[in-house]
Amino acid sequence: MSDIQHIMAPGAPEPVAPFSHAVRANGLVFVTGQMPTLPGGGKRLVEGGIEAQTRQVLDNLGAVLAAAGTGWEKALNVRVYLTDFQGHYAAMNEVYSAYLKPFGALPTRTCVGVTGLAVGALVEIDLVALA
Repeated sequence: MSDIQHIMAPGAPEPVAPFSHAVRANGLVFVTGQMPTLPGGGKRLVEGGIEAQTRQVLDNLGAVLAAAGTGWEKALNVRVYLTDFQGHYAAMNEVYSAYLKPFGALPTRTCVGVTGLAVGALVEIDLVALA
């Protein structure tokens, strides 16, 4: 049986519900969906539209990956949740692509439209990476 490590990232916002930022097991890191909130900001959303929110979510994911001892270059699969798929997909993709391209090959990805997200966010992203 492998060891399971639950990770709370000091550089990431406090979770908006009862969960760990990430769990490391069997050489993988599972990162919970991150919201566009600021570290130390409680459940307050970052100001701005989908671009600012996407950037903040990616920054938050990066902080969790770093706390887990890994990084974007080891991301395997990403899931993006959008409250306005038609209206925000293109803008989210621009930010996402510009943010991740410097890390090398892009991970696989699923993007879905949802009816709502915690704290009124426009976007939430989770991922799985190599440890």
